[in-house]
Amino acid sequence: MPDIPFDRAGLAWDKQGGLLPAIVQHADTLQVLMLGYMDRAALAATLDTGRVTFFSRSRGRLWVKGERSGHHLLLEGVEADCDADTLLVQARPMGPTCHLDRRSCFPAAPSDFLAELDAVIDDRHRTRPADSYTTRLFGDGVRRIAQKVGEEGVETALAAVAQDDSALLGEAADLLFHLQVLLRARELSLAGAVGVLRDRHGDAPPR
Repeated sequence: MPDIPFDRAGLAWDKQGGLLPAIVQHADTLQVLMLGYMDRAALAATLDTGRVTFFSRSRGRLWVKGERSGHHLLLEGVEADCDADTLLVQARPMGPTCHLDRRSCFPAAPSDFLAELDAVIDDRHRTRPADSYTTRLFGDGVRRIAQKVGEEGVETALAAVAQDDSALLGEAADLLFHLQVLLRARELSLAGAVGVLRDRHGDAPPR
């Protein structure tokens, strides 16, 4: 269970009868998953157990998301908005969040597709399903994957100067995919590379 630092003091519990709206966001894809409500006890249970817990207005009691289905939301972070009357909860879902077996209660909510793809690549790395191109790449080893990234990089550069936009986009997509596989083969992720970019960028405009 992660140790999630969060200062509970100063939250505006009295604005809405002791309840705060809690927007749940996927910690990796950033997709909005659902909206629930927390009272003091629900927030405390969420922070103490690492499983997102709400106050169910219809049941009149605390409700751990996934208590029946097993599709828990594992807490990664929580913060209050500028008015201290709404919570943003980042979590990793252990299955569909919506009771209709959808990933999100908002089916058209945008998400980071590269993060979704990285999760699939990570699953292939761990489970190695047969008849999977990604499994074959992992089986070939880091050197071969690195060679493939180099080939795709060259093909992307050539497409940029000698082919149309569709060809360039296709080659760029191949490059991104194989780069993600290479990073995962080294037990790294594209999110890690993005983190380096974020640290370099800070608040300054890109050079």
